Amino acid sequence: MKLIVIGAEGAIGTAACAELAPRNEIIRVGRSSGDIHADIADRASIDAMYRETGRVDGVIVTAGAVHFGPLIEFTQEQFMLGLSNKVMGQVNVVLAGIDHVNDGGSFTLTSGVLDRDPIRSGTGAATANGALGGFVVGAAIELPRGLRINAVSPGLLEVSATRYEGFFPGHETVPSERVGRAYAKSAEGAITGQVIIVE
Repeated sequence: MKLIVIGAEGAIGTAACAELAPRNEIIRVGRSSGDIHADIADRASIDAMYRETGRVDGVIVTAGAVHFGPLIEFTQEQFMLGLSNKVMGQVNVVLAGIDHVNDGGSFTLTSGVLDRDPIRSGTGAATANGALGGFVVGAAIELPRGLRINAVSPGLLEVSATRYEGFFPGHETVPSERVGRAYAKSAEGAITGQVIIVE
């Protein structure tokens, strides 16, 4: 299959590519790295990406920004970062991609652990993750031509534990290999409308 992976150079994107690349043609996309450059915060950039890739069999998004900070200090603008970037960025990848993904193809989005296992200063991420899960469930029954959609919701990756030192007290980490297999389950399998939890 020909698959787009947006955010391919990040920890989660790297895990997805490592699992899928031996069996599929991967187009790696990032804001400043990869085969193609695109910014999911910019719908015109997403449209340009699809024009460059041509038709594909699946799209995986492992990108999206959110603000972390104490709830009592959150501003509307800080909440909107997660909603406009992580949520609407991924939603727009789907909306723009419907006519570019082959019949029976798939979209795989990325949420995360914080809407089911919260941490202090993580309310913005929890809100975005919950919204993405709702979008996947709703969109699955409306996508045409047998297109499928799922989200992968990984816990804290082992490779990211040092970066987030102190932010996830008591959280178990997950190996990159298990995270990668979740993306394979979505892209290469048959399920739709699911949030695939990796813990």
